[in-house]
Amino acid sequence: MNYFLVKSEPFKYSWTQFLKDKKTFWDGVRNYQARNHLKEMKLDDWVLFYHSNEGKEVVGLAKVVKTFYQDPTTEDDRWVVVDLAPVKTLKKPVSLETIKHDPLLANIALVRQGRLSVMALKSAEFDRIIELAETT
Repeated sequence: MNYFLVKSEPFKYSWTQFLKDKKTFWDGVRNYQARNHLKEMKLDDWVLFYHSNEGKEVVGLAKVVKTFYQDPTTEDDRWVVVDLAPVKTLKKPVSLETIKHDPLLANIALVRQGRLSVMALKSAEFDRIIELAETT
């Protein structure tokens, strides 16, 4: 099992829209490191959904439902997508500030590489974000 985090600006594609759609392909990735993370995704891997720019918080949990294939929005074969499906809205969003101040999360890619749109997480990092979301 692998763990990832994907980022989207809510005005472009929000968690609310994702819930309505029930499934989407994760397109528009034009960074090689982020693309490589898409290629690492396997069926049923967990994916945290993060609202960037507005909100700056992890808001939902999704799963990979189809592994990588050619990005249908471009003819350039260097770029791929995966299909994701929402699983649940987090009980409490986990803000970037909370993540930055948590010793277990201070070095994740979300903090170190703020512009990276798809990133891998360690199991302990994923579990900690879920734990933060479940505490009231």
